[in-house]
Amino acid sequence: MAEKNQNQYHPPESNGYHRNDQESLPTMEDEEAKRKKRMKWTIGIVAFIIFQVVQALFFVLVIMKFKSPKFRVGDFAVQTLTVGTQASPSFDMSFVAPIRVKNTNWGPFKYDASIVYFTYGGVQVGQAIIPKSKANFKSTKKINADVTLSSGNLPSDINSNLGSELSSGAITLTSQGELKGKITVMFMFKKKKTSQMNCTMAINTTTKMVQSLSCK
Repeated sequence: MAEKNQNQYHPPESNGYHRNDQESLPTMEDEEAKRKKRMKWTIGIVAFIIFQVVQALFFVLVIMKFKSPKFRVGDFAVQTLTVGTQASPSFDMSFVAPIRVKNTNWGPFKYDASIVYFTYGGVQVGQAIIPKSKANFKSTKKINADVTLSSGNLPSDINSNLGSELSSGAITLTSQGELKGKITVMFMFKKKKTSQMNCTMAINTTTKMVQSLSCK
């Protein structure tokens, strides 16, 4: 009888650390959720840093890149024109010059009053007054200036060349000027700039129109 009791199976006692797979499953899901959350935060931070770098580069390379505005004269029609002959060359004309100040900067260009000189053969024959004003950012300032030109002060050697041009039907003129001003970006970044005008035009004495025009 004693041997029978000794041969009976007794299960091991529990030590209090029995593993339960069903209880460990929620813990694994929590870890996965935390990992995905950390990944989202990492991606967001990297994207924010890239955005800030691109924004800074755009500000430095584009907005803060100051350029001299373009100072030009456009096509126009001559209102009055009187010309002499090849033997006695001369001209008198008047017109409204469409002068343009093209500002491609991200801030306004405030410029001082100036003068555009019209010359023939390097000798001044007239001028246009440019009043003090400003060209707004990314815009073109339009100025219509009254101009009267006369060849009365041309020396004899240049007059002889004028006679040849009158016989060909075109008078070649040059307009030159300078605008000095200041560009202001975001009300605090300022830069002094000077714009130059150097245009050559041919006036057709028959049509009283600008036959050709080029500016440097």
